[in-house]
Amino acid sequence: MEERKMHKAVCAKCKKECEVPFEPTEGKEVLCQECFRKSRPRRFNNNRRNFGNRDRAPRQMHKAVCAKCKKECEVPFKPTPGKEVLCQECFREKNNRF
Repeated sequence: MEERKMHKAVCAKCKKECEVPFEPTEGKEVLCQECFRKSRPRRFNNNRRNFGNRDRAPRQMHKAVCAKCKKECEVPFKPTPGKEVLCQECFREKNNRF
């Protein structure tokens, strides 16, 4: 495998000289590896995806009756009249999710 050509640049945040694997374009910020890592959003949090919704209110739940087992349940969406709604257990069973 061919080794990447590195190019000298100055980090826009910490102002340190660094090397990057691309040719810097004038007018565009370049970050050193350390500043780049710090500025990236976290991808996962406690095995759950984190898309920056930490401050979002809890989901509103809606009452429904499962079309399969006929038990009353709550779902995280507003049921559409005439469309089948499954409780969590029946949904998992239908989709073979364990």
